[in-house]
Amino acid sequence: MNDLLRQEVTATAQKVVVKVGTRVLTDSQGKLDLDRISSLVKQLSAVAESGRQVVLVSSGAVGAGMNRLGMTVRPTNVATLQAIAAVGQTDLMQTYQALFNEHGRVAAQVLLTANELDDRVSYLNVRNTLLELLELHAIPVVNENDTVSVDELQTTFGDNDQLAGLVTNLLGAQLLIILSDVDGLFTGCPEAEDSELVSTVMTLDENIAGYVQESPRGLGTGGMRSKLCAVSMVTAAGENAVIANGRETDIITRVLAGEKLGTLFVAEGKTLSPWKRWLRFSAQTQGTIVLDGGACNAICRGGSSLLSIGIISLQGHFNKGDVVQLCDESGQELARGLTNYNSEELQKIRGHRSESFQQILGQCPYDEVIHRDNLALVQ
Repeated sequence: MNDLLRQEVTATAQKVVVKVGTRVLTDSQGKLDLDRISSLVKQLSAVAESGRQVVLVSSGAVGAGMNRLGMTVRPTNVATLQAIAAVGQTDLMQTYQALFNEHGRVAAQVLLTANELDDRVSYLNVRNTLLELLELHAIPVVNENDTVSVDELQTTFGDNDQLAGLVTNLLGAQLLIILSDVDGLFTGCPEAEDSELVSTVMTLDENIAGYVQESPRGLGTGGMRSKLCAVSMVTAAGENAVIANGRETDIITRVLAGEKLGTLFVAEGKTLSPWKRWLRFSAQTQGTIVLDGGACNAICRGGSSLLSIGIISLQGHFNKGDVVQLCDESGQELARGLTNYNSEELQKIRGHRSESFQQILGQCPYDEVIHRDNLALVQ
């Protein structure tokens, strides 16, 4: 059954995002492995030639820059790392472009920061640009803009794993393939004799997350945990993901052929709309609204809008139109949404019915604090 499911998932994916990490792109000395990169480019070109659309999310700029500058130890100073990334990004893209040219393909560099995916207008501009590049039969090569962003350099984005998840959701791609230097998710430390590869994950729950253990090579907790975070974004939005070993021969071709490689993570629930994907995964929250039990139940189970009568307290200062998180009294996040009122107004009307808004505020522009169309559940 799982083999048939894997074949169906891979056969029906017409838009694919492939993420490749630094350790796949480089050799044991930290230099760009041109043979492996050439193989990856050949496979990606074949995917595009088959009629599918493919986007590459690539790490490797810092490694390439260190190689170009003759460095053997990664600096810890952020400004130095940004300068190294600026040098390396040029080398990395020249390598990709030269190799794609051999297959008659054009590579397009797209550098992003978290701010561009947070702002709704920028988010749409990025989405439109990527979709247009795909229509032009170019292959976008996406990377975190390390020269202006410190997040990935300080490992917040897990070597572009989170970025790959965000790009997958932004495009509505049906499949994310994360290429790592391990074969997939194991039931324990990958090097342990009693650890087994997990072929298929139907639900990404605490039991699955508990499989992640520290590796003697230092590749365990941080690397795999960040990959599972990216996978959870994709499966929660109704799409599928595979974590596989990027050092395997023809790995992309074989995964898309439905071969039993790596770990397949199956979509959970309905496919989210583009609007709710942005709300849930890309937009940064500006404050918190704490709800009583009745409001929590109405939103999570009843599909209702948020009314002020169910608000217990607020945290932070935010404006009308900002994205805020909705939490229960224990602090657990339940949803995110666009607020119709700023924090000062909400402090005055919380716990009151909308019939009182006119008297309290002198106006009642909205009955709902957050309309259900502007809410995205995170549970």
